[in-house]
Amino acid sequence: MAKPVASEPKGALTLEDLTGPQRAAVLLLALGADHGAAVWKMLDEDEIRVVSVAMSQLGMIDAAAVETLIVEFIQRMSGAGAITGSFDRTEALLGKLLPQQQAQSIMDEIRGPAGRNMWQKLSNVDCKLLANYLKGEYPQTVAVILSRIKADGAAQVLTALPDDFAVDVVNRMLKMESVAKDALDHIEETLRVEFISSLSHTTKRDPHEMIAEVFNAFDRQTEGRFLTALDEVNRDAAKRIRDLMFTFEDLGKLDAAAVQTLMRRVDKDALARALKGASEDIRAFFLGNMSTRAAKMLQDDMSAMGPVRLKDVDEAQIKMVNLAKELADKGEIVIAKGEAEDELVY
Repeated sequence: MAKPVASEPKGALTLEDLTGPQRAAVLLLALGADHGAAVWKMLDEDEIRVVSVAMSQLGMIDAAAVETLIVEFIQRMSGAGAITGSFDRTEALLGKLLPQQQAQSIMDEIRGPAGRNMWQKLSNVDCKLLANYLKGEYPQTVAVILSRIKADGAAQVLTALPDDFAVDVVNRMLKMESVAKDALDHIEETLRVEFISSLSHTTKRDPHEMIAEVFNAFDRQTEGRFLTALDEVNRDAAKRIRDLMFTFEDLGKLDAAAVQTLMRRVDKDALARALKGASEDIRAFFLGNMSTRAAKMLQDDMSAMGPVRLKDVDEAQIKMVNLAKELADKGEIVIAKGEAEDELVY
């Protein structure tokens, strides 16, 4: 005799009821603290806040909905193969998952300056544009904003402000005590709505930067083929793209502290494969930043590998470049190309 199936509690949400953040919350609840820890670490502060709010308001979820959602997720991940992220795909996905206004707000922020939070974004804005906006704000508000961005950016903004106004701001910065969280949240939201959003519509991105990012993702043969072809039709553009690209060879410009941080975080096998196909200079640079014993062990590992496919070398080098960019974005290292004034912020 079949065992009776217990009915779900009345009022439980079904799969059709769930929004995008709620679906993410269900998956993370199902994973639990141990298995979900790796996912939580990859979310930024705003994403954690959105998912946490959705999680706290979920209530009871239909058991069938949970099972269907997990199966659907696994099927998508196992059947999709490689996943390509782009601005258009992100915009289309958010349009399906979030209310139109919320999706538009997020995409406007993405179009704006780089940075994981409002203060990093402001640090990457043209200082004259920021100064022009801040001229219409209260000096106390400007003091709070400049106290939270990078010192060199704050200096350039103060230089671009009217002298009397700038001095007033500096005096307020000197006397500033802790700022209430509610007040800080209000300032961030105002900046996001009034400044960053409008900036994203009025500031056109340099197409050379976009192409440089694309070329960074090429393997060396494809990159060389495209740049050589571009040299023939537009040499100036090809040179600018080369200047904007951040490549594996540029890791040789890291200072001692940065390269030590990078080597501590990179997978040792990836480091060995990356250096196996590197130039003598870049190989000597990394080995020179290791202890004698560690350098000897790494050289032994590279020798034991035997011949390595160029594709595997490229993948390992790209992995190290991307890790360097992530560490720079978090403020853990500084990466630069050329002179100090050409420092790149990711």
